Amino acid sequence: PITPGELLCLGSSLAFSGLFYYLYRKKARVVARIQEAPKLQVDDDLPALVSAADGRCLPYVALEGIVLPAKAALTSHYHEGLQGVIQKLLLKEHRLIWNSLARSW
Repeated sequence: PITPGELLCLGSSLAFSGLFYYLYRKKARVVARIQEAPKLQVDDDLPALVSAADGRCLPYVALEGIVLPAKAALTSHYHEGLQGVIQKLLLKEHRLIWNSLARSW
């Protein structure tokens, strides 16, 4: 005989397994799209290609080319000779509002 507690545990285990499998498959599809992204060279033809695309946006493309830093290149502390640049830094501050009921920000 199976008790209601065992049925509850079995049902919740199946539900969580289904949820995690769904999330895994969703992320696997995104990774596959990124890995199949076309590789474009950074050259004079790139602005014309972006302008001709739908919505002036190219989803999931890999750009290859030489990038020059604005000030100085970032060097890795862990790998000798590895350098990188930051393309864009976005700082977004969220406004805090005092909640008097919960007594928190």
